[in-house]
Amino acid sequence: MARLTARFWVDAYLARLRFQDIPGFVVSHGDDTAGAVLVKLNTLDGQACAYTRSFDLMSGQRVWTELSSGAETDVDQSIAKQRGFDSDLWVIEVEDRLGRHLLQDEGLA
Repeated sequence: MARLTARFWVDAYLARLRFQDIPGFVVSHGDDTAGAVLVKLNTLDGQACAYTRSFDLMSGQRVWTELSSGAETDVDQSIAKQRGFDSDLWVIEVEDRLGRHLLQDEGLA
């Protein structure tokens, strides 16, 4: 199976969010072809969680793992640190009081 480009994945993810009436925005535009993607879930109560894709060593599958969570300002600092390491990084912010991000949905890993 062909590897999806970062831009294609981001566009598809934002479309899925819109279909569920969940606001999502590109906060940082990374490299269109090879950029990694980080998703920040903002629950609009001062709390947030950041997710990054990694490989599950047991299954070899791509999975979303929590990078950081807690006060939104702390999560933002963690994201800024990641951006300092990776200038090609995409950052997508999802705003949902119910905590929905859809990352567990089929096809999004």
